[in-house]
Amino acid sequence: MVNLPIDSVLPELKNALHSRESAVLVAAPGAGKTTRVPLALLNEPWLLGRRILMLEPRRLAARSAARYMAALLGEQVGETVGYRVRMDTRVGPNTRIEVITEGVLTRLLQADPALEEVGLVIFDEFHERSLHADLGLALCLQSQSILREDLRILVMSATLEAKPVAALLNDAPVLSSDGRSFPVETCCIPRRIEGQMEPIVVRTVADALEKEEGDILVFLPGAGEIRRVEAGLAELKLGRHIHVAPLYGSLSREAQDKAIAPSKSGERKVVLATSIAETSLTVEGVRIVIDSGLMRVPRFSPRTGMTRLETVRVSRASADQRRGRAGRQAPGVCYRLWTEQDDRYLNPSSTPEILETDLIPLALELAAWGVSDPAELLWLNPPPASAFNQARELLIQLGALDEGGAITSHGRRMTELGLHPRLAHMVLKALPIRLGGLACELAALLGERDFFRNGVHAPEADIRLRMEALRSAGKIQGHKIDIAVCQRILSEANHWKAALGIAPKQETDDLDACGLLLAFAYPDRIAQRRENGRFLLRNGRGAAFARMQPLSSAPYLTAAELDDQGTESRIFLAAPVVLSDLEQHFGEQIEEDNVITWERQTQSVRARKQVRLGALLLKEMPLADPDPDDILVALLHGIAEEGLEILPWTKSARQFQQRLTFMHRFNSDWPDVADEALIVTLKGWLAPHLYGLKSRDDLQRLDMKAILETMISWEQRRELDTHVPTHFAVPSGSRIAIDYTSPESPILAVKLQEMFGLQETPRIARGRVPLTLHLLSPAQRPVQVTQDLASFWQNAYFEVKKDLKGRYPKHYWPDDPLCAEPTNRTRPRK
Repeated sequence: MVNLPIDSVLPELKNALHSRESAVLVAAPGAGKTTRVPLALLNEPWLLGRRILMLEPRRLAARSAARYMAALLGEQVGETVGYRVRMDTRVGPNTRIEVITEGVLTRLLQADPALEEVGLVIFDEFHERSLHADLGLALCLQSQSILREDLRILVMSATLEAKPVAALLNDAPVLSSDGRSFPVETCCIPRRIEGQMEPIVVRTVADALEKEEGDILVFLPGAGEIRRVEAGLAELKLGRHIHVAPLYGSLSREAQDKAIAPSKSGERKVVLATSIAETSLTVEGVRIVIDSGLMRVPRFSPRTGMTRLETVRVSRASADQRRGRAGRQAPGVCYRLWTEQDDRYLNPSSTPEILETDLIPLALELAAWGVSDPAELLWLNPPPASAFNQARELLIQLGALDEGGAITSHGRRMTELGLHPRLAHMVLKALPIRLGGLACELAALLGERDFFRNGVHAPEADIRLRMEALRSAGKIQGHKIDIAVCQRILSEANHWKAALGIAPKQETDDLDACGLLLAFAYPDRIAQRRENGRFLLRNGRGAAFARMQPLSSAPYLTAAELDDQGTESRIFLAAPVVLSDLEQHFGEQIEEDNVITWERQTQSVRARKQVRLGALLLKEMPLADPDPDDILVALLHGIAEEGLEILPWTKSARQFQQRLTFMHRFNSDWPDVADEALIVTLKGWLAPHLYGLKSRDDLQRLDMKAILETMISWEQRRELDTHVPTHFAVPSGSRIAIDYTSPESPILAVKLQEMFGLQETPRIARGRVPLTLHLLSPAQRPVQVTQDLASFWQNAYFEVKKDLKGRYPKHYWPDDPLCAEPTNRTRPRK
């Protein structure tokens, strides 16, 4: 057996786990920790013949590690060393080391919280901080503290910051090992990539094949980019001795194994991979790494309750891991498709998944574990409260939890299925209505990427189109289809059908039921058509198709896949659902409300009975006998919304309001009847007069002055009439209305000739406030504004007289206005 750097640390690791229940091992890439550590610890006395569980973040890494360890022992997988991954298990009665994916550990813990047959749990590549890894560690730590003091826990990583993990593990010892790597030359590009990345990648691969030796590993963010680069390389016609091999999670096991296998003599390989190839496995023969610097991660939005895949820049740790792939077996070169300046600003590490992902599976697993508050467990990063609470609310809606947060029998069955809680709920709800087989197919389809390959022109969003393609073995007119993905979906669907004992002959096979099944899984995304292909989701959010299509006219649909951009989410996958199905299967969640509101369009109170499913208005009908108090509230709201101008104000009513406002300035005991105050206090002064009224037309019957009069006492009314009069009798004998529009300075607008003989300015409010005189010309235009009439007669009158006499020569303009006869005519009567 070849010596590896990790070998020198193994004695120290054995001693640490002999005396302590936990340890942390930091080993650089290439040290050999994944395959050497489990074998080295297999016969330790504290293990007592129990099994070792080693967690890997990906299925490919789990299978690869198990095969390699079995080969070191000269055995087949399934003997001493085996693996358990989703839908693929190779273990036997003598298996002592099980390499498992992280979700499998959760299932084992839920079935046996004490892990009685397990002596050691190893968390490999823990630096990736997947949700299941964080959950598995939290559950193991509680099991260790309560049920199994002898259970050992070992956390291993290549780039992990060890101190926080060691502290979480009760100050566990930290061991470290150098890796085995060869020098790797690193090259950055001089300028940032503008436009599409794929042509640059294709050109870089071609240059590297010409300049360098060995196989090439290209890191790309996702399957779409891999397919486009693959197509670009095919156009170059590289030669028969150069093979291009995709490598991503949803590929078949055979295709993944082909990508990581060594090239045959005289041949070269270009592996186009996602971050699946970043850790835990060696792609044989790689001497060249081309790194796009991008990766795709799920981002969950508590605001919308939706998860979307987002393309982000890799972290420093990931970039270094990728570069290290070129130096595993010989000196190599790494081409980084970003600039040296951008390289300096890479984040040190990736954000833990628990902080950014959908927490519905976590909330259900914790409830099944018996924990309602995540704070009961130990976490490196506790789950965000808002996202966790939103997850619990959905699980309550699905019937998986009761109102107190405890798991129900239905929730327990959901956890046993091992599907995402939404899909597990869908399958279980489908069984009694004989749609279980269709639900299994939908669940498998939703767990995979879209198998349509239509390039720029995306296919219709109708999921029934995918189901037809699936059932016709990928033969559907007008669409290019990834047959391998279809086969994988069918295989998984058959697995669930067999596990649930579904007999096809007893099933209802109706693709039009897809919308109802999706509604079980995504009750928050049931949608109602508004207009122009736009929809309102049950949760109140807007959604729309990118372009008009047959589903755009569906009265109701369920959206299975949306993005989370802007005010309206874009619908990618959906199916129509009929109202009668919603009423039948969501009856307990449908609410009836008596809705009495002010309607601006008709300017009246509208009383309706509304049947709603969340934000969706399913039915509406007139309300026969609405509560008068509810009508009053709606009418008051309408008046507040429209403003006081909706009320029938006469000149007399407005003047009365202004006189009261004038008095309020001098004495706060008087009511404040300014418009702003009246709007705020509508219920107090106006409500008693509104019973029996429903519309703007009805309001016109109100006597606003009489209503305002009720706001003051009889004594105040007498004082108001005495000291704040409505009119003033001028010397000519005319009674002129006083304008109280401006409470600070009431106005008396009067023709100048009617004021002859009056020496002093008229006053109101017990003589405290002079009226502001607007002295008018015969044409009713102000020629002077004053509060000092005496001064006007002495000074300004003569200039005004000269001007007016020239313009109105027939009118009476005496030389002495104080001795002249006042008149409202052209000249005084003789």
